[in-house]
Amino acid sequence: MIYLVTGGSGSGKSAYAESLLSEFENIRSRYYIATMQVYGEEGKKRVERHRRLRAGKGFITSEQTVQIEQALKKFKDSDKMSYVALVECVSNLTANEMFDENGQRSEDEVVRRVVSGLKVLSQSVRELVIVTNNVFDDGITYDESTMAYIRALARINIELAAWADEVTEVVAGCPVIWKK
Repeated sequence: MIYLVTGGSGSGKSAYAESLLSEFENIRSRYYIATMQVYGEEGKKRVERHRRLRAGKGFITSEQTVQIEQALKKFKDSDKMSYVALVECVSNLTANEMFDENGQRSEDEVVRRVVSGLKVLSQSVRELVIVTNNVFDDGITYDESTMAYIRALARINIELAAWADEVTEVVAGCPVIWKK
């Protein structure tokens, strides 16, 4: 099954997504696939906070900032269907796929890379929980490259919501199930 969890910054979506993985039974491995590229002190603090929150929960962390379909290839296991995985998060993955040292990829290319990569990844696990952000409510018009990112993320979220078995929005720590 595919679970999509969305919400604003600080909404509690990560904690909710992690709690979903703890509910699954007969699981050999729980993978936490971290997509954030760490920049500066604020980024380091954010990563440390997430590490503390998931400490002792039995997660194996895989850092995969691009090409998400490669996230579990480094782990050897004969029964991948006993895996569950959490991707944290699509907004970071989208930015990483869009912007790199060579410039900026097109919206279409980024949408294709992220969605197809997640679909490939989903075939390697029994349950996949995907976390994404709602970055669309501030009403601010940004520069064109930021607007291209926002449009790409919106398209990705729409495709993932259509594809997912369950879609939950977390608002102030409260999960609201939109699709089940």
